[in-house]
Amino acid sequence: MPRFVHIDIAADNPERAAEFYRQAFGWVVTRLPGPMPYWLVAVDPADPTALGAGIGQRSEPWQRTVPTIDVADADAAANTIVEAGGSIVIPKAAIPGVGQLVTFKDTEGNVMAVLEADPASQRAGPPAGASP
Repeated sequence: MPRFVHIDIAADNPERAAEFYRQAFGWVVTRLPGPMPYWLVAVDPADPTALGAGIGQRSEPWQRTVPTIDVADADAAANTIVEAGGSIVIPKAAIPGVGQLVTFKDTEGNVMAVLEADPASQRAGPPAGASP
């Protein structure tokens, strides 16, 4: 059964948002390496099955907090979403070390994503090279 596995938090100022979540909740927030400004949030580093989150730069008006649902097959999930009346916002895209992500709108206009996880990926802790 698909389940929520990640929440993507859109922010106008990701550094400010990262500091807010550190201070407000004591979460471990680390910036991922690379050109894209993105911070990974570990709400419970001791529990690799805990729901994770990330903070990214808002670049489109539709970007809001986006929950992500774990699926076995991103292509099949995308087809089912469209058949059920939803629409695809961003077609399947590979996220290195994470998996295949499809962003969609449901029938009520809510933006969400489905993730076909890379079998080699780990959800425990930030990737190598991430910095606070």
